[in-house]
Amino acid sequence: MAEDLTPQVLKVLADADGPVITSDAFPTATFVQIKSAVDKLRSREYLQAEQIDRIELGLTKEGQDIAENGSNGARVFEAVRAALEGLKIKDLPAAVGDANVAKFGSGDAFKSKWIKKDGDVLRATTDTIQDQVQKQLLQIQSAKSLDDPKVVADFRKRKYVVDLKIIAFKLTKGPKFSTEFVKEETDLTAEMLQSGAWKTATLKPYNFKAKGAPTPSGALHPLNKVRHEFREIFFEMGFEEMPTNRFVETGFWNFDALFVPQQHPARDLQDTFYISDPPKADPPREDPSPATPGAPQPTSPKHKRTKSKEKSLDYKQYWDDVKAVHQDGKFGSIGYRYPWAADESLKLVLRTHTTAISTYMLHKLALNPRPARYFSIDRVFRNETVDQTHLAEFHQVEGVIADWGLTLGGLIGFMEVFFGKMGIRNLRFKPAYNPYTEPSMEIFSYHEGLKKWVEIGNSGMFRPEMLEPMGLPKDMRIYGWGLSLERPTMIKYGVNNIRELLGHKVDLNFIENNPAVRLDKD
Repeated sequence: MAEDLTPQVLKVLADADGPVITSDAFPTATFVQIKSAVDKLRSREYLQAEQIDRIELGLTKEGQDIAENGSNGARVFEAVRAALEGLKIKDLPAAVGDANVAKFGSGDAFKSKWIKKDGDVLRATTDTIQDQVQKQLLQIQSAKSLDDPKVVADFRKRKYVVDLKIIAFKLTKGPKFSTEFVKEETDLTAEMLQSGAWKTATLKPYNFKAKGAPTPSGALHPLNKVRHEFREIFFEMGFEEMPTNRFVETGFWNFDALFVPQQHPARDLQDTFYISDPPKADPPREDPSPATPGAPQPTSPKHKRTKSKEKSLDYKQYWDDVKAVHQDGKFGSIGYRYPWAADESLKLVLRTHTTAISTYMLHKLALNPRPARYFSIDRVFRNETVDQTHLAEFHQVEGVIADWGLTLGGLIGFMEVFFGKMGIRNLRFKPAYNPYTEPSMEIFSYHEGLKKWVEIGNSGMFRPEMLEPMGLPKDMRIYGWGLSLERPTMIKYGVNNIRELLGHKVDLNFIENNPAVRLDKD
């Protein structure tokens, strides 16, 4: 614990004829010790203090070495002079004991004409020298300054000296000055009240300017803050959140059920992470979760084509229909017409998109077809090369709307409303290709900062080849769209490198100190 200088400061000030400069009166004390004592006495009006700042020259470690042992050039000269028959150049580092001294000192010695080169031998040209560099550094060490600014600039360049900021206090007696510091009570105790000692006790005054101790607490990651905003938008628009707790999916749910052919490039090892153990999964089957997502049964006569609530889903039929629509064509589609392999469909993968969850939920919806709105926000995995804008794992925001009578124009209108709730209103739509949506559209927005159109999402209407094998009615239409969570988060928080947002390189101070965010605000 630092020594309390309060008594010493009072004694020195009482004995002094005039003001006291504390750095001179207490040369061995630290700045923290002096300032602590001064603040304590100043707040109680024992003294008045004026802070005095000044800049002094100080020697670096290299400068101190030269002040003690001589300059590099002088040390080279002494080594050469000591060799009566001259010193070979290759032997110079060993003679001075330091390769850097030999390297830089030889140049200084040649410049000062203290030595000369005779073939491969160095010889002294004089018997004595004046080591002006050492002399000047010794003067700086004692006087903390030097009158020649050019020399000082050169020493700074050589890193012999540095500027030191010196903080001192000019002290004078205050209105309540005393040579003794009265002990102050910090607590009013029951004993003091009972004995009456509180009447004569000196209580320590409150310091209302003191900063409170920081309260350690957890902090939400910026991705979670933006995720919360997305969830609020979805809930406001009547969506239901899908369960996304399965990071590992089968190729069936991740690809085949989405009408993605087994030869598609997305299924290559270069794009998808495959699980080696176990080597394959079981075919799709019922799980313990509720068969229906949980919404009231529509009563409109238009919807009387729905199935019974008690009827269970036929996963075997679904498996066969997915195979048929890929291999031979079905439900009015000619399919891809290739030999569909069951083993390929049962491989386990780290899900490449949350659309696998949407497919699973839509298949359950086939048991009770009705208007529905689902969304999910969770992590997906791609075998990407990590760089400033890509990671092997990221978060996908996905929405799905199922209803009768949906049109492409309705999807465009809904996208304008959805993105408008984030403050994004200037949209363009470009035709695109997705294996599981037709028509498909990429969504672009004009970025005012970049002054160009940037892609912000992908969308489309799910294909009949995907929906009809599930058992959904032919006239039911389904919108689907998705975007990343990282891109809007990086824009809102001004992050240029995605590795600073997610992963082992994230600064915890960045997580703790970033504010909340509103997607509809710039």
